[in-house]
Amino acid sequence: MAEQILGLWKDWRLHVLVLAIVMVTEFIGQQQITIGPGVILLLPMLYAVIIGIALFFTPLVKQKQSKNAEPLVFISVTLLIAKFGVQAGPALPQLIEAGPALILQELGNLGTMLIALPLAVFLGLKRESIGMTHSVGREPNLALITDKYGLSSPEGRGVMAIYIYGTVFGSIFMGLASGFLATITPLHPFSFAMASGIGSGSMAAASVGPLVAAFPDMADTITAFSGASNLLTSVTGLYVSIFIALPLTEKFYKVLSREKKNNDTNPESKVV
Repeated sequence: MAEQILGLWKDWRLHVLVLAIVMVTEFIGQQQITIGPGVILLLPMLYAVIIGIALFFTPLVKQKQSKNAEPLVFISVTLLIAKFGVQAGPALPQLIEAGPALILQELGNLGTMLIALPLAVFLGLKRESIGMTHSVGREPNLALITDKYGLSSPEGRGVMAIYIYGTVFGSIFMGLASGFLATITPLHPFSFAMASGIGSGSMAAASVGPLVAAFPDMADTITAFSGASNLLTSVTGLYVSIFIALPLTEKFYKVLSREKKNNDTNPESKVV
């Protein structure tokens, strides 16, 4: 085990590639594209994911680097979870003042299970659907699934697929949705600010940009509500996933997969 861990850190090719990706993405920096009231926010994380996936299909990345990168992903996510814990303590008074609305929004974590899981099972996905639909699949959820099932498991592949998809398209969707909905619906801008906090810094930033542009006189308050909401989701959302969402997803998957199997094997359920 010790030799394997030492081999991870001695894989110079992997570390040079990661360093090069970071340097390139930071050089490009943050870019944004305005479409009506919405904004497409392009962050370095997005470039890093796209470049990393592209390099995987080149001779620069060999099987050794692919295997070594897997445990290092878990280490980096662990550091991020520790950062959330450090941030939670000083922010407790702010979270308490925010009121029950920010706490009740955690029920939204169950929405992906109730809506997306039946569709995933219907499309023929197996246990990958558990990792894909138990949450929105951001860093805390990636760490949870990796710790419980392993990143190479079907559940791990599922949550990683959603994590990558959310990184590539999540910020674009959130930026456009907050900009358009805030200007065409009667809902208060603060509600969209709270809704922007789904536990992803990039998605929250993409959502807040159009809101601040549309309501500049409320910029400070919108930013404060978004920050509190995102922090609360990052901290409490993990516990909601551990104790409520993931167990319910497991049970719901068993029920749905059993029903689908019965329908597939029952001749009377098929339409001729």
